[in-house]
Amino acid sequence: MTNYYDVGKIVNTHGIKGEVRVLSITDSPEKRYKKQAVLTWFKEGESPIELVVRGHRQHKNFDLLMFEEYMSINDVEPLVGGVLKVSEEDLSDLEEDEFYLHEIIGLNVVDEEGNVVGKIKEVISTGANDVWIVQRQNKKDLLLPYIDDVILDVDLEQEKVIVHILEGLDS
Repeated sequence: MTNYYDVGKIVNTHGIKGEVRVLSITDSPEKRYKKQAVLTWFKEGESPIELVVRGHRQHKNFDLLMFEEYMSINDVEPLVGGVLKVSEEDLSDLEEDEFYLHEIIGLNVVDEEGNVVGKIKEVISTGANDVWIVQRQNKKDLLLPYIDDVILDVDLEQEKVIVHILEGLDS
């Protein structure tokens, strides 16, 4: 069975020529939305649809997309509210020290001494750097910035992250 990962949600149409307004959750819209890229549209109660990107541009906080064979507002209106996903096969290889969200979430977090801190439950993009939210037992969540001084090692095979908790981060 193929795994799919969220790229963005179609929140509205834009104009009358078949453009849709997408609220993206991808770090690389230029890769995901390049011409001829294949995305799969999902909406509860509907069959998934494979869409081929024919155009992309950015407008304010949105990505505007056009798809092959969807030439007017009437064609794209039914897509509003659906989620665009990329299949696992279409994920590209990343640079060293780059990770997909689905690879990070759920990893065990330990400090330099090997003490268990918790598990990564979410990643927030802040602009400057990502923040990894670590869920801990009987304590409030710990927010760790994704910087070299804090995230020392990410071992996907061992499913663990080694961290250095800087003074003031755990207050």
